[in-house]
Amino acid sequence: MVKCKLLTPKAEISAPLYLTLSALTFALLAAVWSALTYSDLIPPMFLPPPDKVVKDGILLFSHFNLIDDIGASVFRVTVGFLLAAVIAVPLGIMMGSLKVCEALVEPLLSFIRYMPASAFIPLFILWLGIGESEKIAVIFFGTFFPLALMIMDVTKNVPHDLIDTAYTLGVSRVGVFRRVILPASMPGIVDTLRIAFGWAWTYLVVAEIVAAGSGLGYMIMQSQRFLKTGNIIVGIIVIGVIGIIIDVVFKWLYAKTFPWMGKGGR
Repeated sequence: MVKCKLLTPKAEISAPLYLTLSALTFALLAAVWSALTYSDLIPPMFLPPPDKVVKDGILLFSHFNLIDDIGASVFRVTVGFLLAAVIAVPLGIMMGSLKVCEALVEPLLSFIRYMPASAFIPLFILWLGIGESEKIAVIFFGTFFPLALMIMDVTKNVPHDLIDTAYTLGVSRVGVFRRVILPASMPGIVDTLRIAFGWAWTYLVVAEIVAAGSGLGYMIMQSQRFLKTGNIIVGIIVIGVIGIIIDVVFKWLYAKTFPWMGKGGR
């Protein structure tokens, strides 16, 4: 019966089993990594063994102020993401609610969305200089356009039956927007923000690749120049750990704010 339940679509599993399976995935990855490196199938220059990466990580934290690099990167990503969210969320809701707004804005956003953020770095440097503003602009640019379009899709997916019922009960157009569309969209909006925060981190190295003196992306690029592969992996792992923490926080917020949605989050 347990086996059948595990293979049943949408069936829930216990929290201990969920955590065990998740930990098993990381353990399997570590085992494969160890097997490839300790057996010398992959030279240390290309992939150092786990113990070497741990030693490099301790050295980076104790002697090379990795905490400062983490703080600089967290600041840039958070500010870029928040600026994108502050504009994209209301704009996406308006596009998803009003066809006039969608017709005016959606084609332009869809057009710009396919342009790589890295291609705009020379323009951002020309317009904003080489300070923090340029790096935040790269993260903003890479996050804003897909976020706005995804928020639009979430809002458009509000069931028309709810809206028609509200009109039948005499609710005004403003009331439908405030009492039906917004509440029905909020779970999807929060979940979309969680995903978008992950996107913001993917633009970090791109944002810090030019004229940066701090940050995880800067540290990774400097390590690449001096073939310090262990440091590169430490930087990547730190970004992954930060991402997991952010993901857990968003899922906790989702569960507390929208308990009727179940465990929520994709």
